[in-house]
Amino acid sequence: MLTIHDLKEIMNLYTESLIRLAYYYVKDCQAAEDIVQEVFIKMYHHQDKYEERGELKAFLYKMTANKSKDYLKSWSYRKVQLQNKIFPFDSKIDLDELVRKEEETIVGEAILELPLKQREVLIYFYFNEMNIKDIASILTIPESTVKTRLRRGKELLKNKLKDIQWEVLLNE
Repeated sequence: MLTIHDLKEIMNLYTESLIRLAYYYVKDCQAAEDIVQEVFIKMYHHQDKYEERGELKAFLYKMTANKSKDYLKSWSYRKVQLQNKIFPFDSKIDLDELVRKEEETIVGEAILELPLKQREVLIYFYFNEMNIKDIASILTIPESTVKTRLRRGKELLKNKLKDIQWEVLLNE
């Protein structure tokens, strides 16, 4: 039976390398730390499923890799990626960049207001740069349906954004 003291020793020994492993998968320090924390919690609560054979390091690495892969499939990861594409962080921002980011924010908010069927194809097509065939495969719908939703999504987006004065167009 694993005691709290044993768990602390294991955490001291492996935390840094497990965070590094998780980071290589998810490329986000905070998410990597959360993943490793979940691994240790799971290990403690399900220690009866782990058979001590001197392979603790391999066991922890496998759990961390699996948790990292699960995270990459999760909605929370995709939401963060979408937000980073719509609202990227940059310490060196000039005026044109601020205007561009504001316009991206407006477009991003308009996309998020669209119905799910149109929103998801627009996100896959523009933000994930997927083709119609791949989108159809992911959503398990015909390619013609993807094309229709993409066209309707563009129309809805255009209508939502028609009354906005675009700064980039004012300078031309």
